[in-house]
Amino acid sequence: MSDGSLTQDEIDALLQGSSGGDFTGGDIPVAEEAGDSLSDAEKAAFLSVLQGTVPSQASNLSLLVTKTAQIGAPQVAVTAKDAFAASLGGEVVQVNQNFSDGLLGGHSYILPSSLALSISGLMMGQAGVELGEAALSALQEAVSQVSGPVLTGLGDTLKTTVMADPAEARLVGKNDITLPDDDFVTVSYPVAIEGEAPGVLTEIYSLSQAKEIAAKKSGGAPARPAAAGPQPSGMPGMQPGMQMPGMQMPGMQMQMPGMQMPGMQMPGMQMPPQGYMQNPGMAYGGAAPNVQPIQFPNLNTGSVPMEMHGNITLLMDVYMEMTVELGRTKKLIKEILGMGEGTIIELDKLAGEPVDILVNHKLIAKGEVVVIDENFGVRVTEIVSPMERMSDLT
Repeated sequence: MSDGSLTQDEIDALLQGSSGGDFTGGDIPVAEEAGDSLSDAEKAAFLSVLQGTVPSQASNLSLLVTKTAQIGAPQVAVTAKDAFAASLGGEVVQVNQNFSDGLLGGHSYILPSSLALSISGLMMGQAGVELGEAALSALQEAVSQVSGPVLTGLGDTLKTTVMADPAEARLVGKNDITLPDDDFVTVSYPVAIEGEAPGVLTEIYSLSQAKEIAAKKSGGAPARPAAAGPQPSGMPGMQPGMQMPGMQMPGMQMQMPGMQMPGMQMPGMQMPPQGYMQNPGMAYGGAAPNVQPIQFPNLNTGSVPMEMHGNITLLMDVYMEMTVELGRTKKLIKEILGMGEGTIIELDKLAGEPVDILVNHKLIAKGEVVVIDENFGVRVTEIVSPMERMSDLT
């Protein structure tokens, strides 16, 4: 279409992975399969983990671009570096987000330039953007939000907390992409954003990572053994049907001096009837319960103490001075005294660099200058990390 928008039929064809008709779905990499290093069962198990995260990924992307974003069913393939690079066209944006906890190793996303421009332009609220520093920063935020449900889904499958390093985006040629040397797994997500050309977001895992996830998913819960009738505790090596001198089964009446079973009538002591449940979840003669340890996420050492959450409300109506700083420079006194109308002052910031946002003269964020009606404004593009803010206070 001339304006780059799609009809509903074309969107449906993209999201369903249809290859019929004239609609190709934009820059869709078609990677060749590299042997059978990942079985069909492993692919199905691995794919089932990711399919459950697609609705949340689409919702997060829609919030970022402020338009309806649809993500189709993912497709899994095993390929080699040369075959994958050959399927791409021109420059692409690679966003590295390596796993750091729970699942270790490399992990990244590949976006064709057309899809990268659509997402970054909508996030920045500008048309005709270039894939510069500001656009790449926007793509880092987009990938961080889209990958959030994926990390949660992987953690649920692996029964642990899966974390990743901060996303790092870079514009590269198709032959300069950082990929595993051996065969690896690609997960292709068709993406259709309202009013924008469609594209495919490709997620990359190593083969060992995919196999580990598939093994955990297909393993399932351990089967409970069938109960073989009442079995006395404290008698190692006993099996149903065994009889010992002075002992009869079933009925388990053991003739011992001063002791009878069942009932175990002893002076001053009365035992509960057979089958009585003494501990919740464990019955006499029943199968052992399937108990799994509770998984807790790692605590963040930089979190705010709980008592501060209640006290912070006392400061909510306190005014603070917010300043947007375009740049700085140093001048001699004689240069300052020589200033007049028309004097040009060169600052330490390059054209296109983000401006600094300060609160009470302390740097908290960075952004870009925008025009709202007839007034200047600033759009926040980066929040300074707490560690950087603390270093400024020392």
